[in-house]
Amino acid sequence: MARDFKDRLREARDRRDLSQTDLANRTGLQPSAISHFETGKRAPSFDNLKRLADALAVSVDYLLGRDMDSEARSPVAEQIFRDLNRMSSSDQETLAEMAQVLAKKNAANKGADSEG
Repeated sequence: MARDFKDRLREARDRRDLSQTDLANRTGLQPSAISHFETGKRAPSFDNLKRLADALAVSVDYLLGRDMDSEARSPVAEQIFRDLNRMSSSDQETLAEMAQVLAKKNAANKGADSEG
């Protein structure tokens, strides 16, 4: 079943345990606007769409149903992805190296946990 914007918006909000008022406060919008978006009575402007995506740590493409992979990404991964564009290539390489180190550490910890 294909989900549309209103469903994706509500699901992203629910996954973050935010009320409509919480999301409104994070975006600077009125709670009634969030309600209208989630019921399909109104569509957000592009600026408001960006505010919603930022507040929910998802991509605009995800909210619009154009990026199916974003659903599987955590809010932290979404934030890292957005911040990546503001980093130098050297900092991006450092981040990638740090991610590899942490992934290896977690794999080693899981192996030690399963042995014990």
